[in-house]
Amino acid sequence: MLRRVLCTVLFMGALPSLAEVSQGHISVVLLGATGDLAKKYLWQGLFQLYMDQVSSGHSFTFHGAALTALEPGQRLMFDVLKKLACPPDESPNRCAVLKDQFLKLSQYHQLKTAENYTVLNREIETLLRQEGLKEAGRIFYFSVPPFAYTEIARHINSSCRPPPGAWLRVVLEKPFGHDLESAQQLAADLTSFFREEEMYRVDHYLGKQAVAHILPFRDQNRQFLDPIWNRHHVERVEIVLKETVDAKGRTSFYEQYGVIRDVLQNHLTEALMFLTMELPANVSRAEEVLQCKLQAFQSLRGLNKNSAVLGQYQAYAGQVQEELQKAQDYISTTPTFAGVLIHSDSLRWEGVPFLLTSGKALDERVGYVRVLFKNRAYCTQSETLRDAEHSQCKAKQIVFYIGHGALNTPAVLVSRNLFRPVMPEGSWREAVGQSDLHIFGQPLSDYYVYSPVKERDAYSVLISNIYHGRKDFFITTENLLASWAFWTPLLDSISHQPLRLYPGGVENQHLLDFEMESGEVAFTLAEAVELLNPNRLTPSDYRTIQSKFRQSPLVSAWSEDLISQLASDIEKTASRTVARSGQFHLALSGGSSPVVLFQRLARHHYAFPWKHTHIWLVDERCVPLTDTESNFFSLHNHLLQSVRVPYFNVHPMPVHLNQRLCVEEDRGTELYAKEIVALVANASFDLVLLGVGTDGHTASLFPKSENGLEGAQTVVLTESPVKPHQRMSLSLPLINKARQVFVLVLGKGKHDITILLSRVGHEPKKWPISGVSPSSGQLVWYVDYEALLG
Repeated sequence: MLRRVLCTVLFMGALPSLAEVSQGHISVVLLGATGDLAKKYLWQGLFQLYMDQVSSGHSFTFHGAALTALEPGQRLMFDVLKKLACPPDESPNRCAVLKDQFLKLSQYHQLKTAENYTVLNREIETLLRQEGLKEAGRIFYFSVPPFAYTEIARHINSSCRPPPGAWLRVVLEKPFGHDLESAQQLAADLTSFFREEEMYRVDHYLGKQAVAHILPFRDQNRQFLDPIWNRHHVERVEIVLKETVDAKGRTSFYEQYGVIRDVLQNHLTEALMFLTMELPANVSRAEEVLQCKLQAFQSLRGLNKNSAVLGQYQAYAGQVQEELQKAQDYISTTPTFAGVLIHSDSLRWEGVPFLLTSGKALDERVGYVRVLFKNRAYCTQSETLRDAEHSQCKAKQIVFYIGHGALNTPAVLVSRNLFRPVMPEGSWREAVGQSDLHIFGQPLSDYYVYSPVKERDAYSVLISNIYHGRKDFFITTENLLASWAFWTPLLDSISHQPLRLYPGGVENQHLLDFEMESGEVAFTLAEAVELLNPNRLTPSDYRTIQSKFRQSPLVSAWSEDLISQLASDIEKTASRTVARSGQFHLALSGGSSPVVLFQRLARHHYAFPWKHTHIWLVDERCVPLTDTESNFFSLHNHLLQSVRVPYFNVHPMPVHLNQRLCVEEDRGTELYAKEIVALVANASFDLVLLGVGTDGHTASLFPKSENGLEGAQTVVLTESPVKPHQRMSLSLPLINKARQVFVLVLGKGKHDITILLSRVGHEPKKWPISGVSPSSGQLVWYVDYEALLG
């Protein structure tokens, strides 16, 4: 066995023995020592720790471990170690000495069985005894897949713990579970072997210098931030991580996790917590920080599928097929892009939108946290004068710039019209130059800009904090489970949601832009719908369905999303019509399908111009309006009683006259027709909403009916094959005079008629719905996946 030497190195001088200088020995065991993460970051981070602590008084040994046998594993590991680099400010001669000593302190082990761990423990004990050293502690870094955690933990606990008086630190790499249930199981397994204070869950974003400085920045600038760090002054917050690379080579991992689990649930959520949590009295105390983070989690409003927009770059499916040997017709449902809108119901943040966005194959590589403040100033003077320094009309923002992008370095930026921040001397300095750069549309000169005096890799920062026992840079079990409890409902609700396909890079153009409306998000640009495999109720395959049905536009989605889209389209139509003509005439069908639409309009569309809207009935059953069978009764219960439509703007059908129901002599149809002619210009409704029965009827126009399918009558009495038989309905010619007609079709029970109607021609006497064809307006079909695909 190699005899170890003390890590204290005097520049080009003699090396003292271990016992002469050491105040305690630390053994670092890197499991997964030949894996990608170890090659790219961890060995370099351990070497940086060695260089930083060369005069600390501790001695070190570094044990690389993997499943690979001794000889090939040792060769692979030392191939990596030989490529280690010193910081630019380190002299080449001293670097050579440090690197040589680090290699001598490093050794490879095969750790596969319980006996292997026993042997490693014996080697550590033998070294300590030979050198007369006291053991300070052991670090086990798990750079292995999570499925291996439990077995490794069992071996460490039973065979490789340090003796009493020495500490144990176990470092765990994400992913920490797939959802709340799996995270709870993994946490329970690990807790049976390790105490909470022994576990260090790594989120490497907490080692990013700009992210790590959010809490210290808030703490050191309390005097400036206390009055403005709240809903009265903050307009919105953006937490963004964009990547230009795709998932090629990592599709096995990505198929399991996707962008939300990979980035949002951990990295971006931790940044969100640093922004929204109340500041503890001491931001350096891990326990206080944890409690404040947990309170911030409890204040977050729950997410649903309308809280997120999802996308997938077009080449991803092909990459999955190739790398995972999937069939050619296999297409993945894994999102590679997500934009999520989050709200906190805390007193401080109520009403402020927090936008978390990340994706692969985007236009640039950049990460930032941006707090945009409201600006109540109006500057009367010209643009030239307005550009003067400290102009109150410029945007006010604080940006924690994580890296890459235009600046290509970690930085903290504060608008000059806010305040000059307090920054810690020695670790951050004010940046100068690069005046030609623009950040968020403003020249760099509009900001106070600070960058780290010494830029450090995130893993180097975190490994240093593990050595120092700084738990505030790591994810505790409570913190982890709180995050999964918040994200899991959204992940469940979007598991089969259609994804927007995007080409990747700059070609994405505005395809992934999204907007906020009524507490929800939606893509700004409309797109042809992506539909799912018709062979399964819970699909995993996608098919591109033509965005046409019977030569008219088709909108399709799962029913909840479809209703949301329909309600939004009706509101937009209403707003445009009112802006143009001052009023909006809307005719609504009865039946069960529109009920969810009525409820949606009542709950979410507060900007709807109800004051200028006239509500008409497309059809009505011949029952009293207070009868539960009445279409008007349903409309009133689910919509009218919840919105402010003027009393005289509501027009129920006069089916109940002279204490009689739908008697021709009472001329109810004529009364309704006259009312339409008197109030609706050219008797052309602005929008008519229809449904489809399983027999192809629409409104109360039925197959083989003699009434309402043609002729001059505008309102007719008809006969239904089901009770109640008598109905009153708008005629087909009157419906076809409308400016717009929307047809809503929901449910698997409508699949057969939907398929049939896709094939038949214009046969209104046989299929009344086939006769709907506005003469000078537009017909749009809203069909959910179950009706379209069964």
